Amino acid sequence: MVEDQELRRTLWFVLGGARGGRNRARMIHELSIRPLNLNQLAERLGVDYRTVMHHAEVLKSNSLVVTQGEKYGAMYFLSPRLQAGLGMFTEVVAALHFELDR
Repeated sequence: MVEDQELRRTLWFVLGGARGGRNRARMIHELSIRPLNLNQLAERLGVDYRTVMHHAEVLKSNSLVVTQGEKYGAMYFLSPRLQAGLGMFTEVVAALHFELDR
């Protein structure tokens, strides 16, 4: 299987190139376990709802997550592309030395 170099670059940009990278990595990790809405994500991560909303928009605009539903009740899922590249996500997180649990 050919490695998705564009996905690798996107992960490095979104996770390693910005201050909120650790929270974004934690969000991806939680969504890899099960789909969640923004309120559930904020609760699981122990961060403010607005913070989660901002990071979710960054992840969505970079095609790493997709939504189903509308407004407040929208559920967030990993994009099929990220789902297929979860091993790459794990490699980038390890290289950044992020702890994904609180």
